[in-house]
Amino acid sequence: MPWDNALPFGIRDSKVTPYTTSAAATLGTPSVDSPNARTLSFSEAEDYEELRGDDKVVAIVGLGAAVEWEMENGGVSVPAYKTMNGGTIVTSGTTPAQVTTYTKKVTDIRPYFKAEGQSMSDLGGDFHVNLLKCRASGSMEGELADGSFWLTGASGAALPATLTGKVDVLYEFVLNETAVAIT
Repeated sequence: MPWDNALPFGIRDSKVTPYTTSAAATLGTPSVDSPNARTLSFSEAEDYEELRGDDKVVAIVGLGAAVEWEMENGGVSVPAYKTMNGGTIVTSGTTPAQVTTYTKKVTDIRPYFKAEGQSMSDLGGDFHVNLLKCRASGSMEGELADGSFWLTGASGAALPATLTGKVDVLYEFVLNETAVAIT
């Protein structure tokens, strides 16, 4: 297959999708755009336990893979920020004087969500990375600086999915021969 050697390039799109339940068993709709995606990176690692006896290692067992992720965007979408960080959005007034306020309380818990990134392929299709059950367990960052656009970032961990048909899937790579937009 020619797709065995396809090379993903850049990042074309990134979206986050909320779950409808705290148990992360059902994905909500619609997916929320992460505007001006700059990065969606992840790192898989696994801790191991050694059994030592007679002054040597006699067995090694994996404790299960884990994924750490980070994403950076140019600007912020309030719905995307809420999807990753919890909180509430309240919109009041009418155009052109409409006001949208995002509020995060100390009691708001960060929810689980799905993160998906799309890259173009050098063979004309595209490449998707799906992190199926994410939680922003690290920082949620933003900086306003003189002469710079606002860049936002988030980091966290991805767990095995609890979705029907995807139970225990930690992440997926999807290579499309013909480009398919993130739904």
